Amino acid sequence: MQLNEDKFETDSIEMIKQNDKKIDNRFKKGLGRGFSSLLGEPSKKVEKNKVLIKDIVRNKFQPRKAFNKENLEELTNSIKEQGIIQPIAVRPHKSEEGKYEIIAGERRWLAAQNAGLHEVPVVILDVDDSKSLEYAIVENIQRQDLSSMEEAEGYALLRGKYNLSESQIAERVGKNRSTIANKLRLIKLPPDLKIALRMKDPDFTEGHARAILSVRESKKIKNLFRRIKRDKLSVREIEKIVKNSRILKKDQNYKKISKNKYISKYEDSLIEYLGTKIIISKTKNKGSINIHFTNNEDLERVIKLILNED
Repeated sequence: MQLNEDKFETDSIEMIKQNDKKIDNRFKKGLGRGFSSLLGEPSKKVEKNKVLIKDIVRNKFQPRKAFNKENLEELTNSIKEQGIIQPIAVRPHKSEEGKYEIIAGERRWLAAQNAGLHEVPVVILDVDDSKSLEYAIVENIQRQDLSSMEEAEGYALLRGKYNLSESQIAERVGKNRSTIANKLRLIKLPPDLKIALRMKDPDFTEGHARAILSVRESKKIKNLFRRIKRDKLSVREIEKIVKNSRILKKDQNYKKISKNKYISKYEDSLIEYLGTKIIISKTKNKGSINIHFTNNEDLERVIKLILNED
């Protein structure tokens, strides 16, 4: 367990180094020598030491907000038996003298505390905020520990705070530009949906989020989210509902020109809720609601929604 943790951190740093070399040739030869050649630049300050745990603080740019308790417990047990094999990467704290901020290895730092250690081995690096964030993102991505929302928020910080383009972010973290663009779209989700993605809700995945984002209206997005949760809809099912809603909306646009706005409003609400074609007809003294369905299964689905049955 500990050896895998070390390998991920080393691989993360090496990936950033190689990508940086492609961008501006800043890094010299000697890649692949592990943590000791972290920066590959003689001008960078690199120190190895032991630091008291109480003098180390979390990385304010750490994209991962939640840690798996079982994995953390396994790492804690490993540290109790073997100690910390690979140092934690830190940098001097900007505003608190004698304190250090974690660059990579926060999970190891937490496990060390749980194991009852008072000090940990560290490598002290001289890097700026942007580079610190890159290390944290890549380290977590390689372990696949980040939720899609945490990953998106990390990319958004690189883009917004450090003015990196999608292409530059893609190069630095070893992803396709289209992947970065799709992740960044998640930032547009309403808060409740962001929380669901951040907590890795099994009923609501990135695929669901990307499907309903094409709706573009916050209220409708929230309604679709509730349907996904209530009916355990798959990504394919929600994509079909979104597509049908678009077709239905176009199909009825010409009718809305002459139709009472009051009636059109309720037609839209029913179409969105039931996921099928709805026509409300009204004369002076009476009216009707026409609900379309495609087969017996679809009819049963619509009836359950109307009766609010699970």
